[in-house]
Amino acid sequence: MVEKKANRELPERKKEFKTTVDGTVVNRVYTADDLGKDRQVDVALPGEYPYTRHIMPGGYRTRLWTMRQYAGFATVEETNNRYKYLYAQGQTGFSVAFHLPTQEGYDSDHPLSAGEVGRCGVAVDSLEDMEKLWEGIPLAEVSTSMTINATAPILLAMYAAAAQKQGADISCLRGTVQNDILKEYIARNTYIFGPAPSMRLVTDLCVYCAQDMPQWNSISISGYHMREAGATAAQEAGFTVANGIAYVQAMIDRGMSVDSFAPRFSFFFAAYTNLLEEVAKFRALRRIWAKIMKERFGAKDPKSMMLRYHVQTDGFTLTGQQPLNNIVRVTLQALAAVMGGCQSLHTNSFDEALALPSEEAVQVALRTQQIIAHESGVADTVDPLGGSYYIEWLTDRIEDGAMRYINEIDKMGGALKAIEKGYIQREIAASAYNYQREVDAGEQLIVGVNRFTTGGEPAPELLEVGPEVEQRQVARLSRLKRERDNQKVGEVLDRVYVAARGDGNIMPALIDAVKAYATVGEISDALRGVFGEYRETGIL
Repeated sequence: MVEKKANRELPERKKEFKTTVDGTVVNRVYTADDLGKDRQVDVALPGEYPYTRHIMPGGYRTRLWTMRQYAGFATVEETNNRYKYLYAQGQTGFSVAFHLPTQEGYDSDHPLSAGEVGRCGVAVDSLEDMEKLWEGIPLAEVSTSMTINATAPILLAMYAAAAQKQGADISCLRGTVQNDILKEYIARNTYIFGPAPSMRLVTDLCVYCAQDMPQWNSISISGYHMREAGATAAQEAGFTVANGIAYVQAMIDRGMSVDSFAPRFSFFFAAYTNLLEEVAKFRALRRIWAKIMKERFGAKDPKSMMLRYHVQTDGFTLTGQQPLNNIVRVTLQALAAVMGGCQSLHTNSFDEALALPSEEAVQVALRTQQIIAHESGVADTVDPLGGSYYIEWLTDRIEDGAMRYINEIDKMGGALKAIEKGYIQREIAASAYNYQREVDAGEQLIVGVNRFTTGGEPAPELLEVGPEVEQRQVARLSRLKRERDNQKVGEVLDRVYVAARGDGNIMPALIDAVKAYATVGEISDALRGVFGEYRETGIL
């Protein structure tokens, strides 16, 4: 009793405060009193609404998360070799990085593609490239994630056509296409068309998948890129869910019942190095989404209320200085994702702050996941940190912060209006500025950067993509354009143009176009002829 009294006499020491990355003040110790009378520990078990603790009753005891390394560079042959290497190392899912020209609707022979071909992803210009990308890999048996947005309908059409040429039934294909255009206007800027036609393309793809590819996740609503741009944990949660609300409402406005598509809506989040804050973020996100889907949209299917998400460890936190330190950072971030209950995980490679990952670095990143899965013991029980006073308090705090943003965006008329007004962009920019100011002032400690620095570090061996990659890809594309049936290509591109001008689903026209070997750039140009190109005005 004396010890308890002594502890109770220390509240003033809370002013000697610590904070999380987003500035949340952390107390010296937490008790049940900190949760408040109206916010006690969630008594629902894993697999029970509102899914705070996990969406599945057994967690990883039933099934481990998918170990899905993000990869793509140079030509399709080189990326195909990397996929086969990762598969042999025990990777359980594929994730495709496309180079910038493909993301922005240009072929490799376009003048604006010069110097970018194969640099930050794999060059995919046509169905021929997609076929070679998966040569020797049975698409009917694997799960694939494609990080593509503005041109997502075109690339999904190519993937489906390539699978059919392998003999696969597209209704059985498993995977995810990112297809999240709203975060492009917020954080990445690889959009092509304006918000309205872009949302039409997003919903066309989602409707098509709900009807023809029922096992495919038609959208991966992404907070990752907002976090990379400087968003706090609460901002990442709030802005991502606000975008999710916009997509759900757009599908309902298309006449779709919520339970016909929501079970295949998925999410994509970052994992920072502050392990406990990230665990709390994931728990809060599950609860927020479940409540919104049930109470706001009237979902009846439990799967519509379950927030299923992929996590990537955070590239922004990795440093070019002392790059081996990044192995420790990635391990902490991966632990946060796993202890938070992710369904899929990509671990970044230690050399990614310097160049495309080397094979050695990729293997270390994959081994990190495997060691966590099979040696750490954290997968033995579901929600291992649940019931911790601090975790429960922090979960509540992040939920409250995220809901404040969601409510503010609702007042503006939804995510699209908030983006057009620049509200979300300004909030993230302010957070990014504050964080960098703290780093520069030494208030936010980065090991090896502003503290514990060394000099004369040997440069690691880096993977380089040379100019010959662009030359080979342009030559391949030139040959394709000579040898295909160009009259048929012209006809299918006309059909794409007509479909874009109408109000029907554009996916059937896109599938016909890619099967005729029309290219990403040609199809995008047909869409540009209807939708134009979007240029952002000054909003900050």
